[in-house]
Amino acid sequence: MAAKLRKGDKVRVLAGKDKGKEGEILQVFPAKGKALVEGINIAIRHVKQSQSTQGGRVPKAMPIQISNLALMDTDGKVTKVGFRLDGDSKIRFAKTTGEPI
Repeated sequence: MAAKLRKGDKVRVLAGKDKGKEGEILQVFPAKGKALVEGINIAIRHVKQSQSTQGGRVPKAMPIQISNLALMDTDGKVTKVGFRLDGDSKIRFAKTTGEPI
């Protein structure tokens, strides 16, 4: 099955503690069904001090379920993703505007 969300897509969070926030996908984990979104689902991780780094509490973005994310089109509205054949290639398009993503 083709991926509806990919790295670099701008998304909005539909559910959870960050509901309504927007961000860009940094990494996708298809086997787990999760994605890492910039500035979303931030957790505090404790890092041990070493010779090269300062230790302490470091905020880190954690993966979020793909089902809790919605793609945003060029107008800034939430849209569903559709697929169509353009010649020999399969392309993704926004269902609200019909424009390729």
